[in-house]
Amino acid sequence: MTSVAKARLADLAAAAGVSTATVSRVLNGKPGVRPDTRDAVHAAAEAMGYTLEKTGPRRPGPVAIMLPELSNPSFTAFAEILDSLLYAAGVRTFVCPAGPTGMSEDQHLAALLDINLAGIVSVSGIPANNTLSVEPYQRVIASGIPTVFINAPSDELAAGFFSCSDAEAVAASVAHLRTLGHTRIGLAVGNERFTPARRKVAAFRALGFGPDSVATTMFTAEGGQVAAGRLIASGHTAVVCGSDLMALGVVREAHVRGMSVPEDLSVVGFDDSPLMAFTDPGLTTVRQPVRPIAEAAVSALLRAISDGTTPDPTEVLFHPDLIIRRSTGPAPSRPAIHV
Repeated sequence: MTSVAKARLADLAAAAGVSTATVSRVLNGKPGVRPDTRDAVHAAAEAMGYTLEKTGPRRPGPVAIMLPELSNPSFTAFAEILDSLLYAAGVRTFVCPAGPTGMSEDQHLAALLDINLAGIVSVSGIPANNTLSVEPYQRVIASGIPTVFINAPSDELAAGFFSCSDAEAVAASVAHLRTLGHTRIGLAVGNERFTPARRKVAAFRALGFGPDSVATTMFTAEGGQVAAGRLIASGHTAVVCGSDLMALGVVREAHVRGMSVPEDLSVVGFDDSPLMAFTDPGLTTVRQPVRPIAEAAVSALLRAISDGTTPDPTEVLFHPDLIIRRSTGPAPSRPAIHV
C-alpha cells in the first residue's frame, strides 16, 4: 500500500458501500472477503485517486479453535482432529480453551480481532448456551472472519453449523434398552440451557416418557451421580446419559448404593470417549462421529477462506452409532430401589 495509507477508511468504505472493517481487510490482504467486494474496494480506491500495491498470494493467517474446556475428553478429541486437518492444509492454529479459571470465550474473541485471523472453528461454544449473547460472534463475523460451529447451532449468525443428531442418539439408546425389556428408562443430561441437552430431552419426551424420567444436572461425573440418585430412587432400571462422564457418575452412584451394573441398572453414555471400552464394565455408549464432523467443518471453513464467501448456514446433522458393551443388560425382574 502506498498513498492509500493516508486515505480515510470511512471515505473508502462509503464509496465502496462496505464497512471500514472490510476495507481494512482488503487493504491488508486478509482473507474472508468476497472477490466482488474486494473488487469494489479497489475500484473505490482508484476512483478516489489512490493506488494499491500489487501483492502476491499470501499464506492464510491462523485459524482459532474455540473450546469450552480441555478436561472433557470429547472436546480434546475434536481439538486434536481439527488441528491435524488444518495442519495438513497448511494452516496454523490457535487452541483457545474457555474455562472458569481462565479467559472466557468472548475475551478470546476480542483478543483475536487484533491479529490477522483467517477463520474460527467453535466447538460447543457460546451459541449452544441460550443464556449467552451471540453478539461477540456477530462482531467477529461482521469483521469478515469466516466461522463454523460444531454442536452449537444458531439462526442469528451467518456461519456454518455441523452437529451430531441428538435425536438419533436418544432414539438408538432407548430402542436398545427396550429390546432388553426395560420400561422404566431415565434420562440424565446437563442443564437445558445447552442446545444438546434441550434436544435430547425433547427427543426423549417424544418417545413417551414423562418429566419424572428426566434429571437435569451438569455434564460431569458429579452431575451424573446426582441424576442417578434421583432416577434410581424413583425406580428406573436404565439410564441414558448426556455424556460419558455423566455415565461414569451414574455407575459410581449405583455402586455406592450396592447395586450392580448391568444386573440392577443399565447405563448408556454419549460420545464414546477414549478408554470407555476399558471401564468396568465396558460402557455402552453412543459414538459421536467426531472425525466426519470435523472434516466437514474444516472443509467448509477452508472453502470460505479461499473464496471469500460465507459458509452455508444450513445445519448439517451427522448420524451417531450405538456401541454396545457390558454396561447394559436385561431388565431386572423387579426393580431394586436402593436409597
